[in-house]
Amino acid sequence: MCFDADSRPPITPIAGGALESGHLVLVSEDGTELDAFRAVAAEPTGAGILILPDVRGLHAYYEELALRYAEHGVDALAIDYFARTAGRGDRGAGFDYSRHVPLTTWDTLAADIRTGVATLRDPAWAGGRPPTSIFTTGFCMGGRLTFLSGTLGLGLAGLIGFYGWPTGPSRNGTPAPADVAGVIASPVLAIWGGADQGITPDLVEAFEVALLRAGVEHRSITYPGAPHSFFDRTAVEHADASTAAWTEALEFIRAHTG
Repeated sequence: MCFDADSRPPITPIAGGALESGHLVLVSEDGTELDAFRAVAAEPTGAGILILPDVRGLHAYYEELALRYAEHGVDALAIDYFARTAGRGDRGAGFDYSRHVPLTTWDTLAADIRTGVATLRDPAWAGGRPPTSIFTTGFCMGGRLTFLSGTLGLGLAGLIGFYGWPTGPSRNGTPAPADVAGVIASPVLAIWGGADQGITPDLVEAFEVALLRAGVEHRSITYPGAPHSFFDRTAVEHADASTAAWTEALEFIRAHTG
């Protein structure tokens, strides 16, 4: 997993920055109902972001992250992946994600991503004020899906992936982002931990080379000494890297919001 059950995003709340927030139920392309959480910006910038969680699914971490984005003028929607096999609702800290991750498929994950993007673009969003520039972001499993969302023809303004596995096979058969870089059609911000024991520098370099060869606009940042899942309020020793990564994400969104 990417973080402990009590982890939260390392971002200070801004009072009054979110106009509206709460849970909702989306219906994916195959008719599956899935839980989601939305946060609407009080002062919208025209940007919206789909948050793609790690193996825990729609955890409180991602609900809080949605609020932090809304406080910066970015409408946000976080979705769950596991309703097909684990049912809907709060699964608690003891959720056995290891049984459910292999039961997801790229086809259904892609369908859920499309459903999330369509929800952000719905004319009824936020009382008739949908965002015009849509981004995706995710962590670990969600980071890999973030990179892959750029292959779905959704006209995304940008992809912000935190330590998403860029090469090799996955537990659920998703393509390796480096292998499909030629069809990534959105700018990429890739964030890595320099002390990540799994995503080593050679894998990061392989992804960067693939993006460069494909002509994909990208920025790849590695924070020295930061481990996998460093973007966590409880990891005080990595506060500087977390602050810098959050700043990079917000600047990327501002730069690519039309």
